[in-house]
Amino acid sequence: MYDVVLLTLGSERDAPGGCGSGGACCGGATGDSPARGTTAADASEQAGGERCDTPRVPVLACADALTARGARVETVTARSDKEIDEVLARLDGPARPDGLTWPDPDSKTRLVVAAASDAQLRAVLRRLVRRYAPPPSRRPDDLASNRTVPDLPPVGVLPLDPARSTAQRDLAAQLGLPRDPAAVAAAVLDGTARRLDLLRNDGGSVTLDGALLGAADDQGRPLHWRGRVEVDDTVLSNGDEPLLACAIGNAGGYARLDDVALLGAPDPTDGKVEVAVAVPVVTRSALGRKRVRLEVRRARGRAASVLPRDEKLPYLDDGVAGELSRKRSWWTEPGAWAVWAA
Repeated sequence: MYDVVLLTLGSERDAPGGCGSGGACCGGATGDSPARGTTAADASEQAGGERCDTPRVPVLACADALTARGARVETVTARSDKEIDEVLARLDGPARPDGLTWPDPDSKTRLVVAAASDAQLRAVLRRLVRRYAPPPSRRPDDLASNRTVPDLPPVGVLPLDPARSTAQRDLAAQLGLPRDPAAVAAAVLDGTARRLDLLRNDGGSVTLDGALLGAADDQGRPLHWRGRVEVDDTVLSNGDEPLLACAIGNAGGYARLDDVALLGAPDPTDGKVEVAVAVPVVTRSALGRKRVRLEVRRARGRAASVLPRDEKLPYLDDGVAGELSRKRSWWTEPGAWAVWAA
């Protein structure tokens, strides 16, 4: 039978040692984001969630369901990246001749992430990537040519707020993953690993669902900004024209902006990233009246980049807010991570 770790992310404010190595807190944004010191619990609070420093009812119910099936269960609340890493170390495989740390494909330990938001799930995946991605100078021969990370260990996803998360179409809802604690337990013990694409970026983080770039006024109305947006060899905007939004989609969480369809059909299993920009275009009627229509340009590829022409470009990445002040690139890691699905 399996050993199962039920991992909940908490705030570093209740633990000594701050945010872990490098000052990076679990769930916090990276790179240019001013939210660099935000923890996973803080991210959920920003979205209206609760702090999860102690096990919540769904965690306890899932633990009971796992135990009833004979699994050995441990609940852990991690308040820093270091504490997340200590849990992930249990997924390591045997020592390799090249000295790389590699996941164990036959591990009898299974991980369940109790997530109040996609940002918290991303925090764990970010640490998995940092643990198992080999440096470019030590790339092994058994790593797929289209990847920079090996197959990451599958994770179970336990949503901590089923009602609100379903309404907001979080990643678990988009993927059709179980939300009931007992059903999550069954998927972890009896289900199959469903492999999904992962977006890495040159800011040192990852994206599971997608990112939305753009500014808004105090009433939430989109403001014009400029930036060069490329997908592989396709240029969606050269940076000279105004944009209202740019969506970087691995899945469909940012497929729409109000009533405007940005992304067509993003698929987290097709090895592609879908990118769209919304461009306001001014036209005139036969009577000379000025009209503004929104032109949406889309492209799909292996990699995308955004170079903002403005000083700071606000964005949301898997629900975490930040500001971009220099070029950011995303690339697809096909099938790099996996979830336990029924």
